[in-house]
Amino acid sequence: MSLNIKFTKDDDVKSDIEIVFIDQNLFKKLPKSKTSILSLQSFSAKDGEAVFLQSDKILYYGTILDDIDSIREAAAKAIRIVKKYDIKSLKIKGFENSDFNYALFIGILLGDYEFIDYKSKITKTTLTDIFIITKKDYKSELHKAMIVANSTNLARNIVNTPPQDCTPIVLADIAKKIAKDFMLDYKIGDVKFLQKEKMELILSVARASTHEPRFIELIYKPKKTKKRIVLVGKGLTYDSGGLSLKPADYMTTMKADKGGGCAVLGVMQAIAGLKPDIEVVGIIGATENMIGGNAYKPDDILRSREGITIEVKNTDAEGRLVLADCLSYAQDLKPDFIIDLATLTGACVVGLGEYTSGIMGYNKKLNIEFEKVASKSGELTAILPFNKHLEKLIDSKNADISNVSSTRYGGALTAGIFLGRFIREEYKDKWIHLDIAGPAFVEKEWDVNSFGASGIGVRSVIDFILKVANGA
Repeated sequence: MSLNIKFTKDDDVKSDIEIVFIDQNLFKKLPKSKTSILSLQSFSAKDGEAVFLQSDKILYYGTILDDIDSIREAAAKAIRIVKKYDIKSLKIKGFENSDFNYALFIGILLGDYEFIDYKSKITKTTLTDIFIITKKDYKSELHKAMIVANSTNLARNIVNTPPQDCTPIVLADIAKKIAKDFMLDYKIGDVKFLQKEKMELILSVARASTHEPRFIELIYKPKKTKKRIVLVGKGLTYDSGGLSLKPADYMTTMKADKGGGCAVLGVMQAIAGLKPDIEVVGIIGATENMIGGNAYKPDDILRSREGITIEVKNTDAEGRLVLADCLSYAQDLKPDFIIDLATLTGACVVGLGEYTSGIMGYNKKLNIEFEKVASKSGELTAILPFNKHLEKLIDSKNADISNVSSTRYGGALTAGIFLGRFIREEYKDKWIHLDIAGPAFVEKEWDVNSFGASGIGVRSVIDFILKVANGA
């Protein structure tokens, strides 16, 4: 990140411009001469309104000053506005509160993100220095914000990378580089490894691709640790739907089907920097789902690593197959918690919209706990409840289960229940499934996110890990 954030107690510190966050109550308290000028530009300090007074060199941004989510979003959007100006420095009055300042920092750093790697003409921003005016320094909050933002932006970059440049092997190479740079242990499994581990599901999904699959495992292990969290990410570097081919319009964003795996990479990088006293393992099943003479087919019956047989009814329901083998491996590590992240179902997007991830699992208390942590981190989630009637919908006459439900309704839940069949009894209360299909990649700017990849899952999972590590 190019931004240099500094703390100062000096209200009069020199800068090119100033950002002032203001609500409607503060707006009414401004001198009448000032409100008159602002009102002439249709500014009344409503949430999301912005106006730049060139004479004062001040950007006024309307927000809700007692709401952390509003502050985070306001910081991100204000930064996007001022980056368009030819300035080198700006100042912002901070808060005398740790949580609000953290929201301010993370908003600035995530709002600064752009994916311009493939642009032939780049307009570079001149902004480098940001002065935060506070009575004391909030260095620990800034330190965490920078680590989390860097890791979120890492996930964004990888998701945004087009499929020709991010194959399963390239994704494995990225993971290896993260491991070496941040001193993590790692394992990269090739086809022989997958065969040895009896991961027929991953191998079947990968069969028609010219790019070999990879099994990725990153390990953070501090000297003193009593607990272990295993993360599992869906790493479909491209998904054509296989022989159950997607319509053309639904293929154009399928570089984002690796969003869960990329979130896992982001979390692992952040954990290496934050250094909590808890072991964290990140697992990713990386492959492509393509078409060809060797493609796996509807009507195939596959045997999973867990020994459960699956009748394939739709080759576009491939992510759950990849995750099933990864979850089997994850349980052999004897974790205290398992969290899987996947852009799994369009049904989740239909049910919750583009901005919200679905939380599923058998432990209601754990689901609620994760939802609270996610909300505080700034990520929107909603709990989707399993029930016994949905369980029957993935039964198969020819195998143990089918990879899709016998009905079109409740697709996010039946996909989660499918994964649940691969969770052993002793781990059912320790498992969380996150369907991030909606917010992982959105083709418009929203909240702290620019067009494209959001890096969703990184912030919430990091905060959950820290909570567990701190015994909370």
